[in-house]
Amino acid sequence: MTISQARKFALSELKSSSSPLLDADVILKWILKCDQTFILFHSETELSEPQKLLFCSSIEKRKTGLPVAYITGAKEFFGYNFEVDQNVLIPKPDTELLVENAVNFIEEKFHASSDCKILSVCDMCSGSGCVGISILKFIEEKKIIPKQLLPKIIFADISKKTLDVAKKNSLRLLSKCAFEKTVFVQSNLFENLGCSRNGLFDVIVSNPPYIPYSQTVELLKDGRCEPSLALCGDIDLNGNLTNLDDGLEIIRNLIFQSVDFLNPGGILILETGEYNALQTKKIMENSKFKDVKIYKDLEGQFRNVSGFLA
Repeated sequence: MTISQARKFALSELKSSSSPLLDADVILKWILKCDQTFILFHSETELSEPQKLLFCSSIEKRKTGLPVAYITGAKEFFGYNFEVDQNVLIPKPDTELLVENAVNFIEEKFHASSDCKILSVCDMCSGSGCVGISILKFIEEKKIIPKQLLPKIIFADISKKTLDVAKKNSLRLLSKCAFEKTVFVQSNLFENLGCSRNGLFDVIVSNPPYIPYSQTVELLKDGRCEPSLALCGDIDLNGNLTNLDDGLEIIRNLIFQSVDFLNPGGILILETGEYNALQTKKIMENSKFKDVKIYKDLEGQFRNVSGFLA
């Protein structure tokens, strides 16, 4: 089987995929350890027998609806390559807006300070760690803040397996200096992040579960195998399903608890669905947050909500 034949095979097999050729190319690049240019200009290159078997088995997995990222174990986000497995949500392009907004605030906050204070950031519901890691790596690479003054980032998630993935990504992607700024805490929201209740963070950034239960059930029917724990926002603090079906239960609790864990003037930045961003804004405005704003993603959909603690 040549590269050209492999691509044609994928096109014929992946009829239910919206991007069969892209799926095939990502899998081929993973198997052959090559780039897109090689795929396009070496179309008659023969796959070895093990490579052919792996490609065909990968296409079979893709036919079940399993995302390519779970097949290859990797997903690019914010220009960085993250390891992923079925314990974590696959990083989405829309979430890059969360990183951009956090970096902008951190840069402004740091340079507005006269004492060069080291800022403290919490990546709540951190998943693969893509948000917090991208924030820290980008700030260091672009020299936005001197290395010795890089922000400290706490990654918090309810799942230990998820935190293990985030830590692995941090070790692989961050410099030694940046990695030393990271802490990983298994926690049900802020439960295990201290009890001082007088402000711990300058920035809380989160891509929490925010999809209504009914929509979560429908989404998972396509075989995507993403963890429902990372999708459904209708779970209360005791792990029980609420009957509101608005995707906002976790967001409500996150906002309410953030009031006790943000420093005055600190910012909370959340990713939401386009269908519950306005409600999220109202919850923040009723919870001691000011200058609450909604940001649109590249498709013009409501995607981030931010506010400053009064």
